Amino acid sequence: MKAPLNMTSPSPAAKPVHAAQTLFPIVDNCLQVGGIPLTRLAQRVGSTPFYAYDRGLVTQRVRELRAALPAQLELHYSIKANPMPALVQHLAGLVDGLDVASGGELKVALDTGMAPERISFAGPGKSEAELAQAVAAGACVHAESEREIRLLAQLGERLGIAPRLVLRINPDFELKGSGMRMGGGAKQFGIDAEDAPRLLALAGTLGLEVLGFHIFSGSQSLKAAAIVEAQAQTFELALRLAEASPSPVRMLNIGGGFGIPYFPGEARLELAPIGDALSAALPRMQAALPQAAFSIELGRYLVGEAGIYVARVIDRKVSRGQVFLVTDGGLHHHLAASGNFGQVIRKNYPVAIGNRMEATQREAVSVVGPLCTPLDLLAERMDLPAAEVGDLVVVFQSGAYGLSASPGGFLSHPGASEVLV
Repeated sequence: MKAPLNMTSPSPAAKPVHAAQTLFPIVDNCLQVGGIPLTRLAQRVGSTPFYAYDRGLVTQRVRELRAALPAQLELHYSIKANPMPALVQHLAGLVDGLDVASGGELKVALDTGMAPERISFAGPGKSEAELAQAVAAGACVHAESEREIRLLAQLGERLGIAPRLVLRINPDFELKGSGMRMGGGAKQFGIDAEDAPRLLALAGTLGLEVLGFHIFSGSQSLKAAAIVEAQAQTFELALRLAEASPSPVRMLNIGGGFGIPYFPGEARLELAPIGDALSAALPRMQAALPQAAFSIELGRYLVGEAGIYVARVIDRKVSRGQVFLVTDGGLHHHLAASGNFGQVIRKNYPVAIGNRMEATQREAVSVVGPLCTPLDLLAERMDLPAAEVGDLVVVFQSGAYGLSASPGGFLSHPGASEVLV
């Protein structure tokens, strides 16, 4: 191990320190991922930057959810959070269904061997070709417009296959305090709740059987009370819509919304109140909709904390008293960590020097990537162990909306690898 540089104490301008990460073990000053020291994992991958996902942590998260939520509630994985094929394959063996948002994700889901009837396809802009793929595969389409309903009827006749569909509903409420509001107000997602009875009738006249509803009000909430309230409103809306349905409701997807902590001061979501409320509500719903299967779809919550992004320090420089660690990775691989994926005021993701996890010498530094733009920032004036060229910078909470949500072609730098360990 190289000796650390001699550094002064952190600058008063250093950003608040995140709570210590506890999911990944630390052995001999080095982060462990899937039981492998980070330095050895970097050698095994062969190059930096890379994403690493810990399959054990994913399995543990699913187990925790199963214990907290009612057994009769199906658990689906939303592939858009992370479509890495090996990760999706692993989750396919743990969950009850897969939710996709494109023809490409549909292929990934089908390749896992998941039963097609347990694959659902949502998204506000499905092409005719994608709809045909879904119908031919036997997947369930979450219809989001009158256009899609009419196209599904035409495709059913053309292919000689009865489409499987539910209506995705834009509810007349939202998930309070959510990081991303997917329902309530004017939205590109789904069918407005007040217009659903008309489109249910249209589907019936076109010879389509609507199997049920998908009601999604928001995502990335850390407030159990807000999630419980939104789920209660979801159930009430589903009961109202069921009265207008020409056929019995067989499927009800109540969305997700479970968040993970990213920034200082954020606390983990409490599962117990959500599980208790669902356990109390589901018997009534099952009595009212006796043919319905109930499901919840989660993406970020299943994989977000199980993933890290790793980049290597390639230069260290001081500009007017401020220390910059320049790495071989940046916003082209991890747009969210740079703050350019929905943050109004930029905040630091949890960041560490993965091969100096227990170092006592620390400094205030900014971690930047190699791109020729000031937006390429992974950590701003953050209190970190003193690092040097060759060290490994780790960005935690990187298992969701990482590589696939980033502009990989920007400035034509090399891409990042992904590994499941």
